[in-house]
Amino acid sequence: MIIIIGLGNIGIQYQNTFHNLGFKVIDRLSQMMGIPVDKEKFKSIIGQGSFNGQNIMLVKPATYMNNSGQAAMLVKKKYSDARIIVAVDDIDLPKGKVRYREHGKPGTHNGLRSLVEHIGEDFERVRIGIGRDEGRDLADYVLSNIKPDEQKLFDEAVQNAADTIISKITS
Repeated sequence: MIIIIGLGNIGIQYQNTFHNLGFKVIDRLSQMMGIPVDKEKFKSIIGQGSFNGQNIMLVKPATYMNNSGQAAMLVKKKYSDARIIVAVDDIDLPKGKVRYREHGKPGTHNGLRSLVEHIGEDFERVRIGIGRDEGRDLADYVLSNIKPDEQKLFDEAVQNAADTIISKITS
């Protein structure tokens, strides 16, 4: 089983924020893999199916970003041997840059900190850079809407992140 978790916040007010790029990756993978994400389970909205001969679970924690580890822990309890890949925004990468790492530290990201606290550090990461806005409070920035003139950049980054995940699970 491969479990792909996108970090974000549930609620329409967060739909187009930087902090919801992980959810956008899950939505894109859902389209690409033909796996609907529409079931409530494990304190999440999930979809399960098969892609390229592998069992896949797509997960959007419904616990809000800072408590994402609670949902991930429930999934990991059920599928203890599963490979876990996490899609997440990253203020320490330039806007639109996508980076894959097999392992790593949570850094300043509270969602990743929650995952590490609840399931440990043994998960892969696909990070989408959102840059920083030095003139704004960090929480205000990550929860702000993506500007219309940057939407294309982030749409392409989401596609790049989804393509990266697919290449990692099919190679």
